[in-house]
Amino acid sequence: MNKRKVGSAYEKKAGLFLERQGLTILCYNFRNRYGEIDIVARDGKSVVFVEVKYRRDAGRGMPEEAVDRRKQWRICRVADYYRMIHHMGEFSPVRFDVVAICGEEIRWFRNAFDYMGR
Repeated sequence: MNKRKVGSAYEKKAGLFLERQGLTILCYNFRNRYGEIDIVARDGKSVVFVEVKYRRDAGRGMPEEAVDRRKQWRICRVADYYRMIHHMGEFSPVRFDVVAICGEEIRWFRNAFDYMGR
């Protein structure tokens, strides 16, 4: 399987996990010129932007460690665009989560990072 297919499979797995936790998936793979957000979901009144990271094992580090400051900045830029085209106000509640999958273990990091302003 190529990397995109593997990534899509684990994004769907993460989406099912989040649905079981009570979130509603709004879309997968939202893209613009800055990058991509793997999952956009709703948790109560908050819109949640989720980055999914998968590693077969921890030999190359934990998957959540791959969401560095540069990746966080890109996610925030894509989230800004999502919020604009969906007419969400500046003060609409949003959250940035990471779902890390290592082997068969799924870990969910709520509020994994804060919004990084321009």
